[in-house]
Amino acid sequence: MSGPTMNVLVTALLDGDHAGAVAEARRLRDSGIGCESIVTEGIEAAMARLDAKCTVEQFNLLEIMLSGRAVMGVIKELYPPTAPPPHTKGTVVVAALEGDVHDLGKNVLKALLTAKRYRVVDCGKDCPVEKLIDTAEREAALAALVSGLITTVIPQVRILRDRLTERGIGHIKVMAGGAALKQASAESLNVDFVADTAFDGLHYLDQVSGGEN
Repeated sequence: MSGPTMNVLVTALLDGDHAGAVAEARRLRDSGIGCESIVTEGIEAAMARLDAKCTVEQFNLLEIMLSGRAVMGVIKELYPPTAPPPHTKGTVVVAALEGDVHDLGKNVLKALLTAKRYRVVDCGKDCPVEKLIDTAEREAALAALVSGLITTVIPQVRILRDRLTERGIGHIKVMAGGAALKQASAESLNVDFVADTAFDGLHYLDQVSGGEN
């Protein structure tokens, strides 16, 4: 939940004000607020409000695209992609599964993990389960990360672990996140971990990879 400190940032993100959001994120960081707080209390609070509007009646693709552009601008401001450190923590694959065309949350997670020295292979949105498994096997992934904004992807999430095992790569961890998935338990989704926020996912992967720094 965001507090008054983040109100300007959250509003700019929801309005799709790219320049305003980046400038406010820079101001917050320069005032001594940590990047993790800005992401968790600012960006993810805005995303939660945007997710709540993604109903049939209120869905506005342009609004989501503009907000997504502003979010990614802030992520790049906080975690510049220039001269990234070596990818030493392992490879992960990320996807929004088939039927789900929302990739804002996935993109935020991808940017965060990349900044934290993971090699991230993005399978995109509307991704078939088999494509995700093929990619995880080819890339010798540490984990497969699935993001879901709509509940219709839940059956696909539930079969992912079994399909990995059938392929002989059951050691690959499965992590789920996103508005439609984070309300469920890991057991009910048949996954190893359900992330409430992008940083929850990062911390779990750090435990799995043994790379806390």
